[in-house]
Amino acid sequence: MEQTNPVKKVMITGAYGLIGNIVFAHLAAQPARYDAYAMVRRLKPSARAIQMDFTDLPVEKARIADLTDVDALQQAVAGMDVVVHMAGDPDGRSGWESVLNNNIIGAHNLFEACRLGGVKRVIYASTNQVVFGYMNRGPLQPVVKSDAERRLPNDTPRIDHTQPTRPLNYYACSKVFGEGLAHMYAQTHGMSCICLRIGWVTSDDQVWSSRARAIWCSQRDVINLVECSINAPDALRFDIFFGHSDNADNFVDIQHAKDVLGYSPQDRAEDRPIVSPT
Repeated sequence: MEQTNPVKKVMITGAYGLIGNIVFAHLAAQPARYDAYAMVRRLKPSARAIQMDFTDLPVEKARIADLTDVDALQQAVAGMDVVVHMAGDPDGRSGWESVLNNNIIGAHNLFEACRLGGVKRVIYASTNQVVFGYMNRGPLQPVVKSDAERRLPNDTPRIDHTQPTRPLNYYACSKVFGEGLAHMYAQTHGMSCICLRIGWVTSDDQVWSSRARAIWCSQRDVINLVECSINAPDALRFDIFFGHSDNADNFVDIQHAKDVLGYSPQDRAEDRPIVSPT
């Protein structure tokens, strides 16, 4: 008799944010594979998602919890096989207090709630901004720091997941901390923790500038990356992957995600016209 894979219970935190909402919608549309739940701080979309056609969250699938409340978080993640942590303050211009509460204390609380709740896998939404410091020097600088039409030579070394981080703002620093938490919980508590250094995902799914061609990720590609992470082998305890589309000018390496996760990006920034945001 043919065996079927069990339905996975997956919680998306920050499900009224831009990426969290499209990931939730994709999983919820596949009830034979996923029992998708959403965690939000309030029942309305974030500022980043308000300009897009967001998916309303079914009341029976939505759990309200604040990242500062460990007890509420533990109740929200109870019974989940996988938690995809998209919640937090996504603005690199944010001040210290917001980053501290949402991205540092909040990340710790989320991982701890998952540990206490027996969650097997946490997928942590990091950012490519943790290595933006590499763009300030060397061959990457003229491509990613200018709106001029320049191309990155094929032989230019890309930044990979093994290189030291180089954050340039509090937000990126908080994501470095989150990656450290993921490693600690994987190594000391036996959880599977996967970090995704996601590129620039836009609300209209367009490329907004020439420099974006080095850092852009389409909506369907980020969905694919998250889904590949959800279904990665149980033996994958900890790893870090960059989440860009298959752009010719990527300043980071996405081959690692292809090799380990089976990530299969479908889009390329250079195939899209540059469209200024409205």
